[in-house]
Amino acid sequence: MEKQHHQVGKRKNGIARVYMRPRAGETGVIRVNDRSFEDYFPRPTARMLIMQPLELTSTVGRFDIFVNVSGGGTSGQAGAVKHGIARALLEIDPAFRPILKKAGHITRDSREVERKKYGLAGARRRYQYSKR
Repeated sequence: MEKQHHQVGKRKNGIARVYMRPRAGETGVIRVNDRSFEDYFPRPTARMLIMQPLELTSTVGRFDIFVNVSGGGTSGQAGAVKHGIARALLEIDPAFRPILKKAGHITRDSREVERKKYGLAGARRRYQYSKR
């Protein structure tokens, strides 16, 4: 049996631990938190985002992927899974690096929610000004 590859992906507050191993059955299985991939991410945009690194490298269905994801919302979790899959693919075959780098899948998206400031309604939104 070939080696299992493990990587961590992050986005916003979502952290995904991705385990990839060569497929056991006919097609590769993607399981997220012991649920099916389609069940955990019902939005098609989130599923499309996760599949991007696999489609770019033509490895769809070649691996069984098991993911433990926590923190943040569904969008951040989907981005974290994508980042983890891209990093695991690099570990499997370093020749994928130029393809994944060009598409921007290797770089961790560092955008975070800006903190709320005192005296303001949010991070930048002010309370309504009343002249009289």
